[in-house]
Amino acid sequence: MEKFFKLSERGTNARTEAVAGITTFLAMAYILAVNPALLSQTGMDAGGVFTATALASAIATLVMAFAANLPVALAPGMGLNAFFTYTVVMGMGYSWQTALTAVFLEGILFIVLSLLKVREALIKAIPLNIKKAVAVGIGLFITLIGLVDGGIVSSETGTIIGFVQLKGTALVAIIGLVSTIVLICLKVKGAIIIGMILTTLAGIPFGVTHVPENFSPFSLPAAPLFWKFDFSNIFTLKFFVVFFTFLFVDMFDTLGTLMGVAEQSNLKDKNGDIKNVNQALLADAVGTVAGAMLGTSTVTSFVESTAGIAEGGRTGLTSLTTALMFLVALFLSPLFLLVPSAASAPALIIVGSMMMSAASGIDFKDLSEGIPAFITIMTMPFAYSIATGISWGIMSYVVCKVASRKFKDISIITWILCMVFVAKTVLDAV
Repeated sequence: MEKFFKLSERGTNARTEAVAGITTFLAMAYILAVNPALLSQTGMDAGGVFTATALASAIATLVMAFAANLPVALAPGMGLNAFFTYTVVMGMGYSWQTALTAVFLEGILFIVLSLLKVREALIKAIPLNIKKAVAVGIGLFITLIGLVDGGIVSSETGTIIGFVQLKGTALVAIIGLVSTIVLICLKVKGAIIIGMILTTLAGIPFGVTHVPENFSPFSLPAAPLFWKFDFSNIFTLKFFVVFFTFLFVDMFDTLGTLMGVAEQSNLKDKNGDIKNVNQALLADAVGTVAGAMLGTSTVTSFVESTAGIAEGGRTGLTSLTTALMFLVALFLSPLFLLVPSAASAPALIIVGSMMMSAASGIDFKDLSEGIPAFITIMTMPFAYSIATGISWGIMSYVVCKVASRKFKDISIITWILCMVFVAKTVLDAV
């Protein structure tokens, strides 16, 4: 381990790496409850999604450990699973099998682009402020979903959307949110998952958490939803938009996380670039393909990896430990599937708040940059669609730059994307 992971070279040891790996798992273990809760709304079996989530996370994180030697864990991404459920399946009317097909094809393309070292070039072509705005918009979108799933807000209040009376599910969700906020402010390790546990327990006397008779926390993993694809719609424009959105969001989620991790852990080369970046990008591509084959949404790098780095994690041994924890969790599915929406709602809201930090880097003073960024952020929660936010952000970017006569700021790829989104908008209106 010393020689392979270069522990001494990076100023760490096996014990520190193991503790860091467990810390990272605790910080992101909420995905094992939240992902099945979200994807099961499409008709997918929650137990099968749980198995797919744990296995895909383990596979992708193992690739990160051995190929990239970075302390970064991966799992089905928040926001991407919401797009899968609420936009592609519930909004656009596609089956979950078609949505999985888009994820699968996106992962295949990611592998090819990673091997050819093309992804970095594509990433540089997208306007920087739009990239940051996407993260912020997704954060607000996730927050709104959490508020709705937790029963905290509703359109039945007499307004377009408003806060309900705090009772039942809403009261339990608020208790969970307050508890989680307190834990995070106290810098408790694994605050989100601990908050979910406390909220689940609090839901029992309120009748929100339903514990089956003869409940046991242990069980054999449910069969994953293996190879459930539908290729019948792949040559349509709507499918391309779905495919591209998965591709776009995953691409920048991963790159942003890797940049943040590299900055915090000083894992950069002499040129200031992320060490082993191509191998790291390959990890999320392999994880996405494996996840789609097993039955879950797009796999991406998790910003919660910084929790393990804060504990001293510096190598792939941290990731290896996290991957092993995901495999152990396979046999504890009844515990995670017991979690009600009132308990997962605080996690969604808190993760949404964490994604707000990207807003501080947006240049709002330059209106040709700030207005498209704002439109991207605004559209996602209000349109209840990540895809719509991205498309309107790109279109408004081109309009603002043309109006400002800043033609050099518009790359060829951005022009192409704008034309594609304009065509889609026109077709939707016809």
